[in-house]
Amino acid sequence: QVRVVESGGGLVQAGGSLGLSCEASGSIFSIIFMGWYRQAPGKERELVATVNRGGAITYADSVKGRFTISRDVAMNTVYLQMNNLKPEDTAVYYCNSRGLSSLNYRPFDEWGQGTQVTVSS
Repeated sequence: QVRVVESGGGLVQAGGSLGLSCEASGSIFSIIFMGWYRQAPGKERELVATVNRGGAITYADSVKGRFTISRDVAMNTVYLQMNNLKPEDTAVYYCNSRGLSSLNYRPFDEWGQGTQVTVSS
């Protein structure tokens, strides 16, 4: 069993900053990928930022230069620092973790419950 838990988020004014954290725990042999996604009301879930085991990072064009993803490999934790937030960044932010289970060495693909980020204009 692998559990993914996000923390952080909240309400901030436009131009402000927020930080999100995500920890994967449980029967983990290795983590191959962790990423942040978001879903605004009435819209599909979209990629925000991801990092793989090798450290390669991707960002959505809409957040480049404003958001920074980082990780603590030993803690199976990924962070998302969000600066210069805009009202259009308002969404529920979800963390995704993929890897191999230590129980049976099979792949896992788990999502957190999501955390709300609201940016007021």
